[in-house]
Amino acid sequence: MNAPASEDLILDVKNLKTVFFTNSGLFKAVDDVSFNVKRGETLAIVGESGCGKSVSALSIMRLVPNPPGRIVGGSVTLEGTDLLALGEDEMRAIRGNRMSMIFQEPMTSLNPVMRIGDQITEALRLHQDMTSKQAWKRAVEMLKLVRIPEPERRAREYPHQLSGGMRQRAMIAMALACRPALLIADEPTTALDVTIQAQILALIVDLQKELGTGLILITHDLGVVAQTAQRVIVMYAGKKVEEASVEDLFENPKHPYTRGLMASMPAVIALGARNDTRLTEIPGMVPSLTNLPVGCAFAPRCKMAIDRCREQYPPLDEFGDKHFAACWRAAEIEGAPV
Repeated sequence: MNAPASEDLILDVKNLKTVFFTNSGLFKAVDDVSFNVKRGETLAIVGESGCGKSVSALSIMRLVPNPPGRIVGGSVTLEGTDLLALGEDEMRAIRGNRMSMIFQEPMTSLNPVMRIGDQITEALRLHQDMTSKQAWKRAVEMLKLVRIPEPERRAREYPHQLSGGMRQRAMIAMALACRPALLIADEPTTALDVTIQAQILALIVDLQKELGTGLILITHDLGVVAQTAQRVIVMYAGKKVEEASVEDLFENPKHPYTRGLMASMPAVIALGARNDTRLTEIPGMVPSLTNLPVGCAFAPRCKMAIDRCREQYPPLDEFGDKHFAACWRAAEIEGAPV
């Protein structure tokens, strides 16, 4: 894959490998994964639970718990700096400043005994060399920016006094307070109802455009990907199995796993219309990452698998313009309907 021009490149991840040492054996959570993010771009990472999406994000942030986890290979370069070569103090100066993360459940990420405003000012005073008064003013401005009503009052409240949607907005305000170059959003709307989900996603995208931030959106929802991302990576069993622009991926998915994910999506149906189309499930289970099959990890669940699939892991080949897939039979299914 050709990397974008260096001035546009915010993040460059190459051959990242993260493992966990468990009683059951070596757990390959992220196995030789590469991708990059440009300024102002949204890259979506999708896949089933346990495929390595969140561990990839934690690896970039250097937040993998050690023990039992460890990054054992590859490089993570943010704005020209190799994050894996930094000490913890140097990493703390970058985390929350040049890159930030929005977590799935704000109640586990926000400090329950600190006011919302104080939690935002903490990062500002640490990284931006602001006085208490300046930081508080910026915190209120950030709450206003994420469209929290009465931001001055809300800044003085505690997390339990805010609704789920407001807590998530406060998390976004905290993540963006230092104007980071890279924002990672890990399933940012999972715990919210559908109406609030749409508002939060729209808010993240609007703020990203306004600030020119690169965004990694981790999700299992292909509908969210279609609405928000420009490029998408599909992961399965710790590996990247497909990468393409959103348009190419939806028009012509080339990996059987991606096609299975799309076939399991409910279609939008006109009011009053009959729908006789059944959702298609992907048979079988995700393999244990401590006991992966010899060849393609998806082969035991794939109706297109041949002997070669069970014997050799396929390379990530290019099919068309910057559309990559790791499948021995990708060329055969090109253009076929899902």
